[in-house]
Amino acid sequence: MSGRLPSKERYGGVYNAPHRAFLRSVGLTDEDLGKPLMAVAVAWSEAGPCNFHTLGLVRYVKEGVRAGGGSALAFPTIVVNDNIGMGSEGMRYSLVSRELIADTVEAQIQAHAFDGFVGIGGCDKTQPGIMMAMARLNRPSIYLYGGSAEPGFLGDRRLTIEDVYEAVGSYVAGAITEEELAEIEKRAHPTYGACAGLFTANTMATLSEALGIALPGSASPVATASRRAMYAYESGKALMRVLELGIRPRDILTYEAFINAITVLMATGGSTNAILHLLAIAHEAGVKLTLDDFDKVSRRVPYIANLKPGGEYVMADLDQVGGVPLVMRKLLDAGLLHGEVLTVTGKTLRKNLEGYIPPKAEQRVVYEPEKPLKPAGGIRILRGSLAPEGAVVKAAASEILRFEGRAKPFDGEAAAFEALKRHEIEPGDVVIIRYEGPKGGPGMPEMLKITAAIVGAGLGKDVALITDGRFSGATRGLMIGHVAPEAAVGGPIAVVEEGDKVLIDVETGRLDLMVPEEEVKRRLEEWRPPEPRYRSGLLAKYASLVSSASLGAITTPR
Repeated sequence: MSGRLPSKERYGGVYNAPHRAFLRSVGLTDEDLGKPLMAVAVAWSEAGPCNFHTLGLVRYVKEGVRAGGGSALAFPTIVVNDNIGMGSEGMRYSLVSRELIADTVEAQIQAHAFDGFVGIGGCDKTQPGIMMAMARLNRPSIYLYGGSAEPGFLGDRRLTIEDVYEAVGSYVAGAITEEELAEIEKRAHPTYGACAGLFTANTMATLSEALGIALPGSASPVATASRRAMYAYESGKALMRVLELGIRPRDILTYEAFINAITVLMATGGSTNAILHLLAIAHEAGVKLTLDDFDKVSRRVPYIANLKPGGEYVMADLDQVGGVPLVMRKLLDAGLLHGEVLTVTGKTLRKNLEGYIPPKAEQRVVYEPEKPLKPAGGIRILRGSLAPEGAVVKAAASEILRFEGRAKPFDGEAAAFEALKRHEIEPGDVVIIRYEGPKGGPGMPEMLKITAAIVGAGLGKDVALITDGRFSGATRGLMIGHVAPEAAVGGPIAVVEEGDKVLIDVETGRLDLMVPEEEVKRRLEEWRPPEPRYRSGLLAKYASLVSSASLGAITTPR
């Protein structure tokens, strides 16, 4: 690493004796103080399974740092568990926590003059928050995923948390009993770790490998696997190598690296949340990335990973057949990845993958790009009169790619869920949920509660949903989110009326309100923004700073 290390500026020399005294009090010796000072930033919490175990990985990272010639100290950052907040006021804090995590990691790295860090994440927003901090600080750093849970079972049926949400919808529709729902609840998430399917947590872990900021193969072992400790130790050692080589995150997080990540996202049918997060990480890295980049890649990359919610398998199954390197090797051999990008191994992506030998086994988890599950990418960008700045849909998780129906608008998710409980949502409806965007929510809450309930109620092929909010990675069906501009700033979604015709065409990328332009203009002239939900506190601050979903819902100083 060129230049003087931050730790030497802070802790070296006679005048920094008071600073050293504090580090001596926590056990650092003269020898420790003479080494580079590295951090382990760990998103840890007992409030949910995703990050319940991450604190236990810290000691292995520290051992790896010591083996590589450094000293290491750990600090925590926050966790907001998405599933526990789902469908409640708590979900408004989910996306907000991404910014808080990036900010708190920045504050602690800068305030204590660490020379670099390993960041350990688990639940959905802990991962992009840590990656944003890596890009922002641009100090040698490596990302480490805490791992996903093992799948649950009910007889021979494999379960994830998605099944619990859909079971609620089945219960509302009278298709299952309360006792059957309770059995699914008890069995769906049997171990600690993040959600088992390719939902947001596993998507972001996968993309950490695709970006080159995590060790190859580190995304797929489950949280309970002994290899988690091995990857933690190796991440600590690798941190010292990137420090020695002078490799910084922005050397890795290039435009080509982000295109690689988008390619893997499309090929695997990952979470739509990844679009927000990749845009935000790119912003911190100083890379110009737009929704057009996602749209272009989605049109040329085949969908090859048979993973829930669009497919049959979970992350543990992908791990058994070769993990993320298997997916990436197939894409590289097909000429779909930039192979010369640098990674945290100190080698190029191509060199990493050339050394990878996939297991020789018959498997149906990852298909060949020449014989894909679907010829085009798992996520599509839609635009039109209802979403001039764009919207997103996970095409891989929907059997219906074209839908024309009558609008049934609701101001908020709760109202839509109550209507479903009253059996007021019917085949042919396009459910419109608005005022749930980054500013309007505020916090752009996920809507797995309502989307899963629609599917569970047997309406998944007969009803579409459109929102300026967002979805869990577990969402499936024709569900369109991130509509921009959002309702709270006067986007067209704010003036959709009951019975308006709406056209969704995923193949052509259209999302149109079939109302004359003059009528929409008249409605918008009469529209008045609602009173903000919050006038003080964190959510009010966030609403005043947050940008459009089309820009990644980043917060920018005024």
